Amino acid sequence: MHSRPTITLCAALLSALGVFAMPEVAEQQAAAADTAGYGKFRFGGYGEMVASFKDYGINRFGGTASGSPRTHRNTISIPRFVVAFDYKFNSKWVLGAEIEFESGGTGTAVELENSENGEYETEMEKGGEVALEQFHLTRLIVPQFNVRVGHMIVPVGLTNAHHEPINFFGTVRPQAETSLLPSTWHETGIQFFGSAGRGYARFDYQLMVVAGLNANGFNRDEWIIGGKQGLFETDNFTSPGYVARVDYAGVPGLRTGLSVYYCRDAGSNSDKEHTYSAIGRIPVAIGTWDAQYKNKYVTARANVTYGYVGNSKALSDANRTLSNKSPYSRLIPIAKNALSYGAEFGFNLKTVTGGRLPVIYPFARYEYYNPQYRGAGRTSMDKRLEVSQWQAGLNWYALPNLVVKADYTTRQIGTAKVFGKGSYNSENEFSIGVAYIGWFIKK
Repeated sequence: MHSRPTITLCAALLSALGVFAMPEVAEQQAAAADTAGYGKFRFGGYGEMVASFKDYGINRFGGTASGSPRTHRNTISIPRFVVAFDYKFNSKWVLGAEIEFESGGTGTAVELENSENGEYETEMEKGGEVALEQFHLTRLIVPQFNVRVGHMIVPVGLTNAHHEPINFFGTVRPQAETSLLPSTWHETGIQFFGSAGRGYARFDYQLMVVAGLNANGFNRDEWIIGGKQGLFETDNFTSPGYVARVDYAGVPGLRTGLSVYYCRDAGSNSDKEHTYSAIGRIPVAIGTWDAQYKNKYVTARANVTYGYVGNSKALSDANRTLSNKSPYSRLIPIAKNALSYGAEFGFNLKTVTGGRLPVIYPFARYEYYNPQYRGAGRTSMDKRLEVSQWQAGLNWYALPNLVVKADYTTRQIGTAKVFGKGSYNSENEFSIGVAYIGWFIKK
C-alpha cells in the first residue's frame, strides 16, 4: 500500500477510496501534497477471501504424462490480511508500516507427548506466514526529490507496484507476474522518489538500493521467486539489488511505466559464502513494462515481464547438490530467461444502463507466462510450465473500497497459443471472493 512514488500509504488508499472519481494524475498530485486525509495518525489495511472449485489435481508433474490428473477439489483461503498505519512526526518526517498475515498466518504449539516418554514436541499449527511487509521512514524534501529508508515494496512489475486487491479484477493476483516475481516483493534498503515535469510532460520516478536476491532459492518452477531473502535474522547485502521505475502520468486516466531490477551477483548473497565460488558471477536482470487506463466507463491494464539469470546451467548443477535439509527447492534446471505478459479489460455496466445497475465490471483477462522460457545452451526446458490462460468474470463494487468478485479461468499447459489446446491436460476453475481496503481510524 506504500508502493507508489508518493510519500506514504496515502497514495494507494486515496486511489481506492476514490477509484471511480479520481484519475491517476489527480490522485498522484493529491498524494504528493499529503496534506489531506489525516493530521497525525491513521490505521487501516486491506484483505481478501477466496473460494475456488477446480477440475484438476494438485501435482502437474507427478505420476502422469498428461499433466494434472482429472479430479474435482475445492479450496478456500484468506490469501492475505494486512494491517497498516502511518504516523507523522511532523510535516517532513513520516513513519509507515504494514504487517501481512498470509493464508491465515502461522503458529506453533508445544505439546507433551506422554506416549513418547514424556518428550516435548513443537508442532506447526498453521501453514501461512506473518511478514513485516513494510516499515520505513520518509523524509519529504520537495515534490521532485524525497528519501525513504527501511523495508519497502520493490515496484518491479504492475502487480508489485499496484498490489492492493482493488487494483486488479480477478479473485487472485495476476498469475503471469506472480509466477515469475515475488509478490508482494519487499526488501530493506533506501529509496529516492519524486515527480518531474508538469501537465502532459509529467513523470514520477523511484530509485532504490535494496537487499539482493539469493541464488540458493532459484528453481525450475518459480524461477527467482525463492531467491527473496528473509529466512534468517539478517539479509545478505554483499551484492545489492538496484531498482528503477519511471511512470508517465501526463494524461488523465493513463499511467504507463517501465521498471528494471539488477543484481550483479546473486550467488554472493548465498547462505554459505563459498557455495558458488567455483562457478563465477550469477547476475540477475529483469525488465518490465505496464500500463493502465481508467475512466468512468472502462478500465484496461497490460504488462510484460522479461528476465535473465546468468550462468544458469552451472547454477542449476550447484543447486542440485544443496543439502536435503536446505529450506530451498532443488528442482532444476533453472531457466536463463523467463517471460510473461498479460492484459485485462473491464467496463462499468452502471454507465451504460443509465445508472439502473450498481457498479459492476464484467471483465476478461489473457495471460501467458513461462518461468522456463529459454535455457542456457542446449538445456531442455520443461513445457509443463508454459501456460496460456484466459479468465472472465464480474466485479461488483458494493462500496468504492469493497468488491465482490467471481471469475472462471481456463489454463492451457505447454503451449504459446492464445487459442487452442495445450500439450497437457487443461486446468479449469471457478472462484468467488471478496476484498476490501480502507482506513479505520484517522486523527
